[in-house]
Amino acid sequence: MKVLQLLPIGGPHEPMLDWLRSELSEAFHIRCEILSPPLRPEFAFHSERGQYHSSELLGRMQQYANWKTWRVLGVTPVDLYIPILTFVFGEAQMGGKCSVVSYARLRQEFYGMPADVNLLARRLLIESIHELGHTLELHHCDDYRCVMSSSHAVEWIDLKEQTFCTECAAKARALAQK
Repeated sequence: MKVLQLLPIGGPHEPMLDWLRSELSEAFHIRCEILSPPLRPEFAFHSERGQYHSSELLGRMQQYANWKTWRVLGVTPVDLYIPILTFVFGEAQMGGKCSVVSYARLRQEFYGMPADVNLLARRLLIESIHELGHTLELHHCDDYRCVMSSSHAVEWIDLKEQTFCTECAAKARALAQK
């Protein structure tokens, strides 16, 4: 049986990672495990931006996929970017095995507000499901409540539900069997 593998990148908070493992296992009806050792992200750091290039992380994550891998989801506290955008919450290989999500900008503290661990957990789960959806070849959805709708600001994530809309769910079910 295939397994969803969570790859810690740069030392994410272990209780949150364990919680995410449980939630994603339930959401995708698949066994989920946390890989060890964590991936050190320094190779993807770009000092001119003070951020980590998410595509470089995805490239390195390929080595973690093996015969039992359904998908590999990297989870990191570091701030991510791609060259054409100021930042990204995550990135995925469309139709591939690997995706990565950052919770740097999902934290209320990033915006100068008091910490809210429940809101952070909700946002992290939504963005994790979203990026895994891209690995299932799902594109951005026009339904703003669907987990697959695009998010260019954290407030947009807060509008989403933690599930696929009916149309995206049907596509995901069909594509998950691949």
